[in-house]
Amino acid sequence: MLGLSVGEKHFIQGGIAQDLRSDGRKRLTYRPIYVETGVIPQAHGSARVRLGATDVIASVKAELGKPSALQPDKGKIAIYVDCSPTAAPMFEGRGGEELSTELSVALQRCLLGGKSGAGAGIDPSSLVVVEGKVCWDLYIDGLVISSDGNLLDALAAAIKAALSNTGIPKVNVATETSGDEQPEVNISDEEFLQFDTSGVPVIVTLTKVGKHYIVDATSEEESQMSSAVSISVNRKGHICGLTKRGGAGLDPSIILDMISVAKHVSEQLINKLDSEIAAAEASDEES
Repeated sequence: MLGLSVGEKHFIQGGIAQDLRSDGRKRLTYRPIYVETGVIPQAHGSARVRLGATDVIASVKAELGKPSALQPDKGKIAIYVDCSPTAAPMFEGRGGEELSTELSVALQRCLLGGKSGAGAGIDPSSLVVVEGKVCWDLYIDGLVISSDGNLLDALAAAIKAALSNTGIPKVNVATETSGDEQPEVNISDEEFLQFDTSGVPVIVTLTKVGKHYIVDATSEEESQMSSAVSISVNRKGHICGLTKRGGAGLDPSIILDMISVAKHVSEQLINKLDSEIAAAEASDEES
């Protein structure tokens, strides 16, 4: 937790109440966002996202596996986040482990929908090669390099950018099999299928400080929050997931208002992220 003086706390809270935050932003304005893609050559896709002084990397690895018996028509997706101990003093020891788990669970809830896969922002059915027998397993890893608040939104943006950078090798089924036999498959070294990220949502976290809520809170602002609600919204304005942290309860009418605000803010965020990803991909091709 940040050790702020009483004066600093009043300054942060007073600024938010007057819609003028410490860094000059309004309550619903994000910090500048910067995207780099293809930052980890060994991965099938990767991206780095900087949001102010918050700096994160996401990478995607794809491996052939077997669908589960309960969901034979879906591939498997796992998301894991690691908080580097150098990112912030609170990440050393158990603090980093607990936050890593909290972020991993929140990202899975917001991006992968329920256990049935309903509401998933990343479509697992697109990962099936042979129903019930062969599928792609996606391993999505997030790394927090530097933390200055709003980690969940930054990680979700990095995952969206990494998936847009992901090329999954084309698989040809060499032999058809019957029963429980596994088919023979040939994995192409030259042909790759681009991952469709049009349905992948962004996460907008609304942090309540005093009577107001703000987006893209810094670490100092987060230290003054009573609660925060993270809402994942896709391009069509559909809510894909929602998660809350902080001890203070929220009236249902406030949550409905937060969802409405998140939908509005998400449009700007998606447009900005799309243009940053396109610019990063173009710069990748040039180099």
